[in-house]
This record gives sequence, structure tokens and C-alpha cells, in this order.
Amino acid sequence: MTDQVLRGRVLTFFDHPTSLADTDSFGYWEDGAIAVLGGKIDWRGHFSELPERYNALPVTDHRPRLILPGLIDTHAHFAQMGVIGSYGAQLLDWLEQYTFVQETRFDCDDHSGLIASSYFDELILNGVTTSVVYGTSHKNSMDAFFAEADQRQLCMIAGKTLMDRNAPDDLRDTAQSGYDDSKALIERWHGKGRLKYAVTPRFAISCSEAQLELAGTLLKETPDAYLQTHLSENQIEIETTAALFPAARDYLDVYEHYGFLGEKSLFGHCIHLTERERAAMKDSRSVAVFCPTSNLFLGSGLFDYAGMSDEGIRISLASDVGAGTSYSMLTTASEAYKVCQLNHYGLNPLESFYLMTLGNARALSLDHDIGTIEAGTSADLIVLNSIATSAMNIRMEAADSLTDELFILQTLGDDRAISATYVAGNRFK
Repeated sequence: MTDQVLRGRVLTFFDHPTSLADTDSFGYWEDGAIAVLGGKIDWRGHFSELPERYNALPVTDHRPRLILPGLIDTHAHFAQMGVIGSYGAQLLDWLEQYTFVQETRFDCDDHSGLIASSYFDELILNGVTTSVVYGTSHKNSMDAFFAEADQRQLCMIAGKTLMDRNAPDDLRDTAQSGYDDSKALIERWHGKGRLKYAVTPRFAISCSEAQLELAGTLLKETPDAYLQTHLSENQIEIETTAALFPAARDYLDVYEHYGFLGEKSLFGHCIHLTERERAAMKDSRSVAVFCPTSNLFLGSGLFDYAGMSDEGIRISLASDVGAGTSYSMLTTASEAYKVCQLNHYGLNPLESFYLMTLGNARALSLDHDIGTIEAGTSADLIVLNSIATSAMNIRMEAADSLTDELFILQTLGDDRAISATYVAGNRFK
């Protein structure tokens, strides 16, 4: 880990912005400094006020670039790198035609290691320093994933996918083997370094009642573990779930029955929730994960961001690679803006950057460590270049505020706008 001072225009959020005029929700230092010691942020503020105790540290000057916390992605499938951008299907057909075919390759250790390494390379290029990730049904795929993440000191939350029915033979586990493999992975990786485990039933359609029961057992046995699954992404998916679980009141009730709801439970999509389901999400403090690029790409529907926010439901933002079509959280935020526009809500750039940083950290109950530039938190940081492309450069000539600049980064930026990515104080880009 490199002890150093980073100099630049520093931006961090304190709370959810209520409007473009909400200057109390963030801190901004035009000539700022961040002192990094032992992979942690030790101090931040105006460069002119840098305490003397840091005078001996080397200074990396990123001016006039913006320095922000590393971006956070709360729902992704690293095993789907090979099918990103696959043409012409909606959810269930897309899984059968593309995803399951690709995931069968992950019984090979070499392939799992190669894709894990490639996935993290893409994250670093795009300034993503934390991600919540689905593996495949193969235990070895997650061993490869966690080993690579640990080597890079990344904060990752991930789990082996549980699926014992309605999938190809060579992808199905059993209720017992899924439990046993997950238990072994938890014992090996959960809490090691910056790694955390997520119990990961793919979705209700792919899991028998016995498997869901044992997934609930895993959560009881490891109360600080996460739960991730999919919920109400597609109308046919909802109808199929209702047919498989006729005793359930609705889709979410399937998961409620097995004790899946809670502060560390992440439900991907949540597009077509009933009023009862929305109330249950709020009361349990579960997280609805907004995946705009995949929802648009698969034609699944429009996430009701404004409505659920007003109701007090916790929300996070995610790429959903590979149904999502970009590894960039900037691009993801751009698509979120468009979805919100179609739902008659203006997602302002302060809110977008809050979601990608502190907002997603809060959704993961990790805002004590990531998503912010505060003393004692991990030095996961990115440097943004608002003139990274000729189009951005021309557009920036007309920009007259920080919020305008942020919106340019959000709508025109991609991996080229990421000048540097720091993980625990180490520069990887």
C-alpha cells in the first residue's frame, strides 16, 4: 500500500441530495487533498490546510480532475461476460439461449480464473471498486473469483448460484450439494480480507422448495451474510413462479416464507411489484436493485424509482452485466436517467453520483468503509476526466457548474473518463 497525498478537485456525499440546490448533501473542495495511510483515508480537506504531519508524503497531483469515491455496482454476473450484447430475446429465452450455454464452461478452473481476471480488469477500467456478483452453480468458479478479488484487495460480495431445477443437467446442483458447497465457500472466503458472501438462489423458478429451505438455513447460520436473488423482472417469470408456488400470495411471498427479507437482502429488478410486495420491501428494509440497462435491453419494463423512493423503499443502482450492456456505472446512470424520464421523474446528476457511491454503500450497509471520502474508510478512489473525449471537451466548454459537469460525465462518459482507479490506496489504472 502506498502512503501518499492525492491532490485534485475532491467530491464526496454526506446524504441523499434532495435537489440540485442541496449543497448540504455533499462536500466539494476545488483544490482538495486526501491523505492515504495504510490503505485508508486518514484526512481530507483543502490542500492549503493539509496538516504538517503529511509533509513527508509524496503528492500525486490530479488537478484539474475530479476525485470521488470508487463506484459501486450492486448486481452483476461475472460469468456472463461472454454473452453481453446477445441479440433478440427476453428474459427466460435469453437465459436458455445464451446464459446457460455460457455458464456450462465454468466447470473448468482455467476458464473460471480467466474470466474472473478479465471481469476485474473491466471493473478497474470503469472505476468500479466494489461489486455484488452472481457466480455459476460451480463451486470452483467462486473459488477462482474470490481468490482473484482477494489478490487485488477488492471489496466484493458474491456467491455460488443455487439452481436445482429448470436448468440444463450440467448446471443443476441439488438442494444438499448447493448447501454444502455454499457452506464451504462461506467458511473459506466470508470475512477474508475484504470479501463477503451472498447466499445466491438464482430465482424462484430455478430452486425447489428444499433448496430454498436450505438457503434460508445458510442465512440463519451466517447472519452477517448477504442474500441476493431476482424478483419480478418479467411478466412471464412472475406467472411461472405463481404456477410453481401456488400457495404463495405473490412472488415476494415465496422468498418471505424462507426468511430471505432483511437489511442485507438484495432483490434484482423489482419492476412489477404489487402494493403488498412494496410494503413488505419497505417494512423489512430489503433493497430493490435498479438495473436500467438490462431492463431496457430485455424489454422487461420500467423501474418505478421515484415511486418506491417516496414510499421509503431502499434502492440501489446496478449494471446487471451481462443482460446489462455496459460495465460502466456512468453509462448505467445515464440509462437510469432515461428510465426515470419515461416515468416523469428527473433524476438529477447529484442524485446519480450519490447512488453510485454513498447511496449504494448504504444499501450494502458498508458506508462505514466505502462510498465516501471520510477518515477511517478504505482508500477506494477514482479520478474523473470531464474532457476525456472530443465530444466531452466540446460539451464542457458550455458547462458552468459542477452539476453540469457531473451530468456530462454521466451522459457522455465511459471507461475513457476514468483517469485513475485506486483500491485500498494502490493505483491500478
